[in-house]
Amino acid sequence: MGQHLQPTAKSACAFVVGLDTEGHWVAIETHGRGGGIFTDRDAAIRYAEFETSHRPRAVRLSHRRVRLEL
Repeated sequence: MGQHLQPTAKSACAFVVGLDTEGHWVAIETHGRGGGIFTDRDAAIRYAEFETSHRPRAVRLSHRRVRLEL
């Protein structure tokens, strides 16, 4: 039978949400696997929470400027 593997805490998807240097709200996956630019903070948080299946402590707000690298 197939087993369902749970991601380890280290490899689990997590996001940082914050403003970039141009004042856009961004959500960035901490392993560099994804992210996006959003119209407001709430939209960025909603996206990050959805992508992390609403896992507690998976989304952090940054008080420093962040950069989404494409």
